Amino acid sequence: MLIDLNLVAKDIKNVGLYDFILQDCLKISNKNVLIEEEIISLLQSNNEILENYKQTNIENNISNIHFRNLELERLEEHQKINANQINSNLNLLRNIEKYTLKFEESPTLVFIFSIEFFILFSVQYFIVLLGLKNWQWEIYGLFSLSVLFSWMYANKQKEKYKINNKKFKEVYLQTEQLINKI
Repeated sequence: MLIDLNLVAKDIKNVGLYDFILQDCLKISNKNVLIEEEIISLLQSNNEILENYKQTNIENNISNIHFRNLELERLEEHQKINANQINSNLNLLRNIEKYTLKFEESPTLVFIFSIEFFILFSVQYFIVLLGLKNWQWEIYGLFSLSVLFSWMYANKQKEKYKINNKKFKEVYLQTEQLINKI
């Protein structure tokens, strides 16, 4: 596992970003205060807690990959090939980790909708406030084209999320196996 449960427990206990997860832990344990070992136990027995932690990190652009790149100088020669692959995989995982979010919950979709709302209000501005009623069908036509373009772009991004999510899972497993070899 490329995530350090001790670090996760410490974050949940001490960092305000994870207060809602701490509240869930307290509720599950039926206690008012938890020590880090108890949080680790809850993380191991309740997978949804760890998933909430990971989701929160990805939404806030924080990596869930706690494993650091290996220092090649400290390794024997026969281990360096696997170590290079592990380091390469870790870098790739950090780069595509954002694609583990569901597309529907991604910032990409929010960005697309934000632009479309801006365009919609601009259309209304041009027609009503600037008195371009004679051009309203052309302006609505341009708006329709922007909606079509946004829909096509969203579908392309959705596919990108799907491909990179699958790639992330494959590389993650491969990296865990390589780490176990060293």
